[in-house]
Amino acid sequence: MSDDIILETRALTKEFKGFVAVDKVALKVRRGSIHALIGPNGAGKTTCFNLLTKFLTPTSGQILFEGHDITAETPAHIARRGVIRSFQISSVFPHLSVLENVRVALQRRLGTSFHFWKPESSLRQLDARALELLHSVDLDSYAALQAVELSYGRKRALELATTLAMEPKLMLLDEPTQGMGTEDVDRIRQLIKKVAASRTVLMVEHNMSVVASLADTITVLQAGATLAEGPYEQVSKNPAVIEAYMGRAATELKGAH
Repeated sequence: MSDDIILETRALTKEFKGFVAVDKVALKVRRGSIHALIGPNGAGKTTCFNLLTKFLTPTSGQILFEGHDITAETPAHIARRGVIRSFQISSVFPHLSVLENVRVALQRRLGTSFHFWKPESSLRQLDARALELLHSVDLDSYAALQAVELSYGRKRALELATTLAMEPKLMLLDEPTQGMGTEDVDRIRQLIKKVAASRTVLMVEHNMSVVASLADTITVLQAGATLAEGPYEQVSKNPAVIEAYMGRAATELKGAH
Protein backbone atom coordinates (compact mmCIF):
# COMPACT_ATOMS: atom_id res chain seq x y z
CA MET A 1 0.00 0.00 0.00
CA SER A 2 1.33 3.45 -0.93
CA ASP A 3 2.63 5.55 1.97
CA ASP A 4 0.23 8.36 1.11
CA ILE A 5 -2.80 6.06 1.58
CA ILE A 6 -3.64 5.97 5.30
CA LEU A 7 -6.82 3.85 5.03
CA GLU A 8 -7.84 1.33 2.40
CA THR A 9 -10.74 -1.07 2.09
CA ARG A 10 -10.74 -3.98 -0.34
CA ALA A 11 -14.09 -5.42 -1.45
CA LEU A 12 -15.55 -4.51 1.96
CA THR A 13 -18.92 -6.23 2.32
CA LYS A 14 -21.59 -6.51 5.02
CA GLU A 15 -24.69 -8.66 4.70
CA PHE A 16 -27.62 -8.85 7.13
CA LYS A 17 -29.63 -12.05 6.56
CA GLY A 18 -29.33 -11.82 2.80
CA PHE A 19 -29.54 -8.01 2.58
CA VAL A 20 -26.28 -6.49 1.33
CA ALA A 21 -25.80 -3.19 3.18
CA VAL A 22 -22.21 -2.62 2.01
CA ASP A 23 -21.26 -4.19 -1.30
CA LYS A 24 -17.57 -4.65 -2.19
CA VAL A 25 -16.59 -1.08 -1.33
CA ALA A 26 -13.03 -0.10 -2.22
CA LEU A 27 -11.98 3.08 -0.43
CA LYS A 28 -8.58 4.76 -0.53
CA VAL A 29 -8.19 7.68 1.87
CA ARG A 30 -5.10 9.82 1.30
CA ARG A 31 -3.06 10.98 4.28
CA GLY A 32 -3.67 14.65 5.09
CA SER A 33 -6.89 14.88 3.05
CA ILE A 34 -10.57 15.39 3.82
CA HIS A 35 -12.52 12.51 2.25
CA ALA A 36 -16.33 12.64 2.24
CA LEU A 37 -18.66 9.66 2.06
CA ILE A 38 -22.05 10.73 0.69
CA GLY A 39 -25.16 9.13 -0.72
CA PRO A 40 -28.96 8.99 -0.39
CA ASN A 41 -30.56 7.68 2.80
CA GLY A 42 -29.97 3.94 3.14
CA ALA A 43 -26.89 4.03 0.90
CA GLY A 44 -24.74 2.26 3.53
CA LYS A 45 -22.65 5.21 4.76
CA THR A 46 -23.09 4.66 8.52
CA THR A 47 -22.76 0.88 8.12
CA CYS A 48 -19.47 1.52 6.34
CA PHE A 49 -18.33 3.68 9.27
CA ASN A 50 -19.37 0.95 11.71
CA LEU A 51 -17.26 -1.56 9.77
CA LEU A 52 -14.21 0.73 9.77
CA THR A 53 -14.38 1.15 13.56
CA LYS A 54 -15.35 -2.51 14.11
CA PHE A 55 -18.72 -1.81 15.72
CA LEU A 56 -19.74 -4.27 13.00
CA THR A 57 -17.75 -7.22 11.63
CA PRO A 58 -17.42 -7.40 7.84
CA THR A 59 -18.95 -10.40 6.08
CA SER A 60 -15.96 -10.32 3.73
CA GLY A 61 -13.22 -8.02 2.49
CA GLN A 62 -10.30 -6.25 4.15
CA ILE A 63 -9.58 -3.02 6.03
CA LEU A 64 -6.00 -1.73 6.05
CA PHE A 65 -4.74 1.17 8.16
CA GLU A 66 -1.20 2.44 7.54
CA GLY A 67 -0.52 -0.77 5.68
CA HIS A 68 -1.66 -3.07 8.53
CA ASP A 69 -4.63 -5.41 8.10
CA ILE A 70 -6.98 -4.36 10.94
CA THR A 71 -10.01 -6.35 9.72
CA ALA A 72 -9.99 -8.67 12.75
CA GLU A 73 -9.02 -6.08 15.39
CA THR A 74 -11.30 -4.86 18.19
CA PRO A 75 -12.65 -1.27 18.41
CA ALA A 76 -10.23 -0.59 21.30
CA HIS A 77 -7.20 -1.74 19.28
CA ILE A 78 -8.26 0.38 16.32
CA ALA A 79 -8.73 3.43 18.56
CA ARG A 80 -5.24 2.89 19.98
CA ARG A 81 -3.88 2.93 16.43
CA GLY A 82 -5.32 6.44 16.09
CA VAL A 83 -8.64 5.86 14.31
CA ILE A 84 -11.04 8.01 16.36
CA ARG A 85 -14.73 8.48 15.60
CA SER A 86 -17.29 11.08 16.58
CA PHE A 87 -20.97 10.18 16.38
CA GLN A 88 -24.10 11.71 14.83
CA ILE A 89 -25.46 12.60 18.29
CA SER A 90 -23.38 14.81 20.54
CA SER A 91 -21.84 12.65 23.28
CA VAL A 92 -20.38 14.98 25.89
CA PHE A 93 -20.81 14.66 29.67
CA PRO A 94 -23.53 17.28 30.29
CA HIS A 95 -22.86 17.94 33.98
CA LEU A 96 -19.09 18.21 33.76
CA SER A 97 -17.52 21.50 32.82
CA VAL A 98 -16.27 22.07 29.30
CA LEU A 99 -12.69 21.81 30.59
CA GLU A 100 -13.44 18.59 32.53
CA ASN A 101 -14.90 16.97 29.40
CA VAL A 102 -11.61 17.46 27.56
CA ARG A 103 -9.63 16.38 30.61
CA VAL A 104 -11.52 13.07 30.70
CA ALA A 105 -10.54 12.45 27.07
CA LEU A 106 -6.91 13.29 27.88
CA GLN A 107 -7.02 10.84 30.83
CA ARG A 108 -8.25 8.12 28.52
CA ARG A 109 -5.26 8.70 26.27
CA LEU A 110 -2.92 8.48 29.27
CA GLY A 111 -4.54 5.25 30.46
CA THR A 112 -5.46 6.68 33.88
CA SER A 113 -9.24 6.87 33.40
CA PHE A 114 -9.93 4.35 36.16
CA HIS A 115 -7.47 5.62 38.78
CA PHE A 116 -10.31 6.57 41.13
CA TRP A 117 -8.04 6.71 44.17
CA LYS A 118 -6.13 9.70 42.84
CA PRO A 119 -7.31 13.16 44.01
CA GLU A 120 -8.83 15.48 41.42
CA SER A 121 -5.89 17.85 41.93
CA SER A 122 -3.64 15.24 40.28
CA LEU A 123 -5.49 15.89 37.02
CA ARG A 124 -4.58 19.57 36.93
CA GLN A 125 -1.42 18.70 35.03
CA LEU A 126 -3.76 18.10 32.08
CA ASP A 127 -5.40 21.53 32.23
CA ALA A 128 -2.86 23.35 30.05
CA ARG A 129 -3.28 20.85 27.21
CA ALA A 130 -7.08 20.86 27.69
CA LEU A 131 -7.13 24.65 27.36
CA GLU A 132 -4.98 24.43 24.21
CA LEU A 133 -7.52 22.04 22.68
CA LEU A 134 -10.43 24.27 23.70
CA HIS A 135 -8.66 27.22 22.12
CA SER A 136 -8.29 25.23 18.88
CA VAL A 137 -12.10 24.92 18.66
CA ASP A 138 -12.83 28.46 19.97
CA LEU A 139 -14.20 27.26 23.32
CA ASP A 140 -11.52 28.48 25.74
CA SER A 141 -13.83 31.24 27.05
CA TYR A 142 -16.43 28.56 27.93
CA ALA A 143 -14.00 26.34 29.91
CA ALA A 144 -15.74 26.74 33.30
CA LEU A 145 -19.29 26.36 31.93
CA GLN A 146 -21.20 23.09 32.36
CA ALA A 147 -21.45 21.34 29.00
CA VAL A 148 -25.25 21.18 29.32
CA GLU A 149 -25.33 24.99 29.03
CA LEU A 150 -23.65 25.06 25.61
CA SER A 151 -25.62 25.55 22.40
CA TYR A 152 -25.92 22.47 20.18
CA GLY A 153 -23.26 23.73 17.77
CA ARG A 154 -20.82 24.43 20.59
CA LYS A 155 -21.47 20.96 22.05
CA ARG A 156 -20.35 19.55 18.71
CA ALA A 157 -17.28 21.78 18.87
CA LEU A 158 -16.57 20.37 22.34
CA GLU A 159 -16.91 16.86 20.96
CA LEU A 160 -14.37 17.82 18.31
CA ALA A 161 -11.98 18.92 21.09
CA THR A 162 -12.44 15.61 22.95
CA THR A 163 -11.78 13.75 19.69
CA LEU A 164 -8.58 15.77 19.20
CA ALA A 165 -7.53 14.91 22.77
CA MET A 166 -7.22 11.29 21.64
CA GLU A 167 -4.51 12.40 19.16
CA PRO A 168 -6.18 10.89 16.11
CA LYS A 169 -4.27 10.02 12.98
CA LEU A 170 -7.60 9.54 11.23
CA MET A 171 -10.76 11.34 12.39
CA LEU A 172 -14.07 9.79 11.37
CA LEU A 173 -16.82 12.41 11.60
CA ASP A 174 -20.38 11.10 11.36
CA GLU A 175 -22.77 13.87 10.25
CA PRO A 176 -20.88 16.68 12.04
CA THR A 177 -23.41 19.38 11.05
CA GLN A 178 -26.63 17.39 11.43
CA GLY A 179 -29.49 19.36 13.01
CA MET A 180 -27.65 22.70 12.99
CA GLY A 181 -28.72 26.16 11.92
CA THR A 182 -26.70 28.11 9.35
CA GLU A 183 -24.51 29.92 11.90
CA ASP A 184 -23.51 26.69 13.68
CA VAL A 185 -22.92 24.91 10.35
CA ASP A 186 -20.51 27.67 9.30
CA ARG A 187 -18.71 27.49 12.66
CA ILE A 188 -18.26 23.71 12.50
CA ARG A 189 -17.22 23.90 8.84
CA GLN A 190 -14.43 26.33 9.75
CA LEU A 191 -13.36 24.22 12.74
CA ILE A 192 -13.15 21.04 10.64
CA LYS A 193 -11.05 22.91 8.07
CA LYS A 194 -8.79 24.20 10.86
CA VAL A 195 -8.24 20.88 12.67
CA ALA A 196 -7.86 18.96 9.39
CA ALA A 197 -4.83 21.06 8.44
CA SER A 198 -2.54 18.52 10.13
CA ARG A 199 -4.76 15.43 10.13
CA THR A 200 -6.74 13.10 7.90
CA VAL A 201 -10.54 13.28 8.02
CA LEU A 202 -13.13 10.83 6.69
CA MET A 203 -16.62 12.24 7.06
CA VAL A 204 -20.21 11.27 6.37
CA GLU A 205 -22.16 14.45 5.65
CA HIS A 206 -25.55 15.31 4.11
CA ASN A 207 -24.97 19.05 3.75
CA MET A 208 -23.67 19.42 0.21
CA SER A 209 -22.34 22.96 0.70
CA VAL A 210 -20.17 21.62 3.56
CA VAL A 211 -18.96 18.74 1.39
CA ALA A 212 -18.28 21.05 -1.55
CA SER A 213 -16.23 23.49 0.53
CA LEU A 214 -14.22 20.91 2.53
CA ALA A 215 -13.75 17.61 0.72
CA ASP A 216 -10.70 16.86 -1.42
CA THR A 217 -12.24 13.57 -2.55
CA ILE A 218 -15.86 12.36 -2.47
CA THR A 219 -17.06 8.77 -2.60
CA VAL A 220 -20.75 8.38 -3.47
CA LEU A 221 -22.51 5.24 -2.25
CA GLN A 222 -25.80 3.90 -3.54
CA ALA A 223 -27.41 0.67 -2.31
CA GLY A 224 -24.17 -0.13 -0.47
CA ALA A 225 -21.93 0.08 -3.56
CA THR A 226 -19.63 2.80 -4.89
CA LEU A 227 -21.48 4.84 -7.51
CA ALA A 228 -18.81 7.45 -8.19
CA GLU A 229 -15.61 8.91 -6.76
CA GLY A 230 -13.54 12.02 -7.35
CA PRO A 231 -13.37 15.73 -6.58
CA TYR A 232 -16.64 17.61 -6.04
CA GLU A 233 -16.64 19.31 -9.45
CA GLN A 234 -16.48 15.93 -11.17
CA VAL A 235 -18.87 14.01 -8.91
CA SER A 236 -21.56 16.74 -8.83
CA LYS A 237 -21.87 16.62 -12.64
CA ASN A 238 -22.08 12.82 -12.85
CA PRO A 239 -25.55 11.95 -14.29
CA ALA A 240 -25.76 8.73 -12.22
CA VAL A 241 -25.10 10.69 -9.02
CA ILE A 242 -27.69 13.35 -9.86
CA GLU A 243 -30.26 10.63 -10.64
CA ALA A 244 -29.48 8.81 -7.37
CA TYR A 245 -30.11 11.93 -5.32
CA MET A 246 -33.29 13.04 -7.11
CA GLY A 247 -35.36 16.13 -6.24
CA ARG A 248 -34.17 18.57 -3.58
CA ALA A 249 -30.93 16.74 -2.79
CA ALA A 250 -29.95 16.74 -6.45
CA THR A 251 -30.57 20.50 -6.61
CA GLU A 252 -28.36 20.92 -3.52
CA LEU A 253 -25.70 18.75 -5.12
CA LYS A 254 -25.58 20.86 -8.29
CA GLY A 255 -25.97 24.20 -6.52
CA ALA A 256 -23.49 23.84 -3.63
CA HIS A 257 -20.42 26.04 -3.60
